[in-house]
Amino acid sequence: MAFFQKLKERLFKSSSKIGEGLDAIVAEGGAAETSGTAPAGAAEEPRPSPPASDARAAAAEVPATSPVAEPAPVPAPAPAPAPAPAPAPAPEPAASPAPAPAPEAPRPEAAGTPATAPAPPAPASPAPASPAPAPSPAAEAAPGRTPGLIGRLFGRGEAAPVVRRTLDDAMLESIEELLIQSDMGVDTALRVTANIAAGRMGKRLSTAELKDLLASEIARIMEPVARPMPLYPTRPQVVLVVGVNGSGKTTTIGKLASQFRAAGKSVVIAAGDTFRAAAVDQLKIWGERAGVPVLTAPEGSDPASLAFEAMEKAQAEGADLLLIDTAGRLQNRQDLMEELAKIVRVIRKKDAQAPHNTLLVLDATTGQNALSQVEIFRRIADVTGLVMTKLDGTAKGGVLVALADRFGLPIHAIGVGEQIDDLQPFDPEDFARALTGAGEG
Repeated sequence: MAFFQKLKERLFKSSSKIGEGLDAIVAEGGAAETSGTAPAGAAEEPRPSPPASDARAAAAEVPATSPVAEPAPVPAPAPAPAPAPAPAPAPEPAASPAPAPAPEAPRPEAAGTPATAPAPPAPASPAPASPAPAPSPAAEAAPGRTPGLIGRLFGRGEAAPVVRRTLDDAMLESIEELLIQSDMGVDTALRVTANIAAGRMGKRLSTAELKDLLASEIARIMEPVARPMPLYPTRPQVVLVVGVNGSGKTTTIGKLASQFRAAGKSVVIAAGDTFRAAAVDQLKIWGERAGVPVLTAPEGSDPASLAFEAMEKAQAEGADLLLIDTAGRLQNRQDLMEELAKIVRVIRKKDAQAPHNTLLVLDATTGQNALSQVEIFRRIADVTGLVMTKLDGTAKGGVLVALADRFGLPIHAIGVGEQIDDLQPFDPEDFARALTGAGEG
């Protein structure tokens, strides 16, 4: 999971390009749609509010122990005429103390019930005021905080409008162009968009839905090629690492050696790039860090001879793995490609099945040029698997999808940095989500 997080963070150039492109495509011919939850919430809010207001009114008028007695004050005004027939004391209350004599008058007339009846009318006077505020709390509750569980749930549903666009031919063409610009290749882009369109033409889609669909299609293409490098019982298992200049071969060998060593395998490295002193020094540093011996040869010596000697030494030591570095060479340099073919021939004199793995290390920043590299290296050195590096430095990570779709070669690992844990087994779903930015926000 940690590597996926790092992959997602460092693939921002690819994911932002695809994400921004999809945003622009949807916005170009789309329209904002308000989710149905907000109006539904507004309609439901008044439902819980009347009971709340009644409860507040009841609490103000009567004790909590007698909610059912609340209807009693309604007939209470009927006995009010009883005190009215005693107008004799009325001249006395001409002044403001009129309420004081009122209770005295019922005392002499008093049976038990009439005496109690006038008592409620005093609180009954605020009773007409309480129904008046009853609607106001409900009105206040709607614009203010949402009361009750239902109100809170519907309140959360008030999301921002989502822009959607109807999937049609024009939209598909725009998506195809975006994928081609991301180096996914024409054939692959056409196939991906055709699968997205299947059964969805005429439907309204948002950017998030398009990202999910695109990630699903990419993962489907990558799933068959996501395989770790196979290990064989043969000792030593010879792993030849090839690629163009600057693709990251030396660093990849160092990381692989360290990881295999940590897994309990005995490893030997042959520094076959005899033309670049920095490559030898770099491998020595990795070898010291991982506790792996590094076999070297004088600068400018024949790399095929070094490979042969390294095989003899690895056999004598009973090493599990022999990793052979090679000099970087452009696929259009026939002389250098012939030199690589010579290394393979010499290795096979020692073991007819060797090299057991030939890893082609590809620089993701090369884009579509990686397709021709795979084609030529596979013909010369019988490439068995791919390692893609520098995915953190390009907006064209889609080339890995094109490679999987066209050649079907296993992708053993991908790299997004210089640290040892920046080279990890290839996971198609993680890669697809990181590449498209699916699931963000």
